[in-house]
Amino acid sequence: MTSSLLFNITTFAYLISMLAFFAFLASRTKTIGTAAMLIAYAGLFAQTVAIGLRWKESYDMGVGHAPLSNLYESVVFFAWTIVLIYALLDIKYKYRVIGAFVMPFALLGMAWAQLGMNTGIEPLVPALQSNWLLYHVITCFLGYAAFAVACGISIMYLIKAVSEETAEQSAGGLIGMFPPIKVLDDLNYRAIMVGFPLLTLGIITGAAWANYAWGTYWSWDPKETWSLIVWFVYAAFLHARITKGWVGKRAAWLSIIGFAATLFCYLGVNLFLSGLHSYGGGGK
Repeated sequence: MTSSLLFNITTFAYLISMLAFFAFLASRTKTIGTAAMLIAYAGLFAQTVAIGLRWKESYDMGVGHAPLSNLYESVVFFAWTIVLIYALLDIKYKYRVIGAFVMPFALLGMAWAQLGMNTGIEPLVPALQSNWLLYHVITCFLGYAAFAVACGISIMYLIKAVSEETAEQSAGGLIGMFPPIKVLDDLNYRAIMVGFPLLTLGIITGAAWANYAWGTYWSWDPKETWSLIVWFVYAAFLHARITKGWVGKRAAWLSIIGFAATLFCYLGVNLFLSGLHSYGGGGK
């Protein structure tokens, strides 16, 4: 069994899970929702084993590093963190319908990684040869994943809000499957409350890593600048929520804007801008 095979199995599992969540949304059958979640758990387990195997394979090849160093590995890890955060949310709150709005993010990441990227294991460049790589990437991507879940929940909120305002229900009672609008607003806030401190830790560990690699904590590299922009967007969300009582549509839109900025920080900067971080090919 190789990591590549397990990653393919993971991608297929996430596809089936997503389709099952859509079927659950349409049919309102709890058994289908449970099956969808179990398949997501199975995919998460397979992906966890695959990440461990890829780590072992890198040592077998003599390069020996955590599988977090290039665009392929980081996208795979991002998908893993999204499903992990959603699984924790499901364990606590049991709102299975949220999976229909979160699993597509994980599936798209895995499909893109498996079908459109170089999957080879490569030696680390000197700047990446540090334990700070592990600390920085893990904290950043757990934060990104929480923001992805918050984005999915915010999309649900806006759909339900529009439905309630127009006093309409979609065919098959789809909107009726959504959690109450106040619950969606609270879950959005809770997800961001998880992601924000993780992003903060990611920026701090990134600064420590930069000082180790380049002798300076901050250099206004495009990646660093966009990380700060993302941090300020979510800081503004929490500030407005706590001090101004921002809830509802404004909070949902700000959550979606924040995740769009997160995606640009992660992918856009690496693919379209050059800087100190470009060597990683999307490593963080």
